[in-house]
Amino acid sequence: MRAPRKRKRKRKRKGKAQTSQTAQTPSPGASARIKSLPADPKLPKHASLMQVETPDVSALRTTRRGVVWMRGRTEKGKRWHQETDLETAQTLVREHAAVILNPYTVQRLYSNKTFRQYILIRDRYTCYFCGNYGDTIDHLLPRAKGGHTTPLNCVCACNLCNQSKADRDMDEFMQNYVPPPADLETD
Repeated sequence: MRAPRKRKRKRKRKGKAQTSQTAQTPSPGASARIKSLPADPKLPKHASLMQVETPDVSALRTTRRGVVWMRGRTEKGKRWHQETDLETAQTLVREHAAVILNPYTVQRLYSNKTFRQYILIRDRYTCYFCGNYGDTIDHLLPRAKGGHTTPLNCVCACNLCNQSKADRDMDEFMQNYVPPPADLETD
């Protein structure tokens, strides 16, 4: 008779210091009282790679199956990986949303939550189209027309502009654009 197997103990994750940067979101009518935000928002650990020139995407190659592996982490720190095509991987690297780990693998730099925070802080909660307070993310080239969720393709937008732009591209939207009335405040 066999002795019962010992259970493997799970490794404990080392706790990261939770330094959450809280950006003060101004109320829509408080445009005159907006506090200035830090020049450099808190970026992921790979963000130092974003300051260098455009990376050489010719280093990327597909596996025998014709795919490139993409990996990243969720909000809770869980690792994920998926297959993607070569063109998508090259676009993500070129537009600073991913870095090349090896010729067959790219790593996403942002989780959904950190990407949203980065765009809103970068644009200082100001709508790209009308200049009012904005708290939504808009794709300049819509995802429906082949745009990706990258820092170069996403901007902060107010809800009204984001809804009226919908899935139109930038030129088409700006031809018929009528800016919403500015919120005037009397002191």
